[in-house]
Amino acid sequence: MFLKKVDGPRAVTLTDGTVMTRADLPPGSTRRWVASRKAAVVRGVLYGLITQSEALCRYGLSEEEFQGWVTAVAEHGIDALKATTVKKYRQL
Repeated sequence: MFLKKVDGPRAVTLTDGTVMTRADLPPGSTRRWVASRKAAVVRGVLYGLITQSEALCRYGLSEEEFQGWVTAVAEHGIDALKATTVKKYRQL
């Protein structure tokens, strides 16, 4: 079996005891961002699976957009990442 060399860990353990691997991250070609994919990227960065700069480059995100995802999850949970509920959680 051949394992591709990667920088950083191959897997991390989340606070709820589940293990998240690089395979759990969405593919780099993702164009349709649903809440679960956004949450996976946020968890991957926060738990050290990938770096923020790697995530921004891999997914073509701006730093502002990614920070918006992190803030939404921190303040309101994963439901705040849904496109249909953005208005409900938006700060005025």
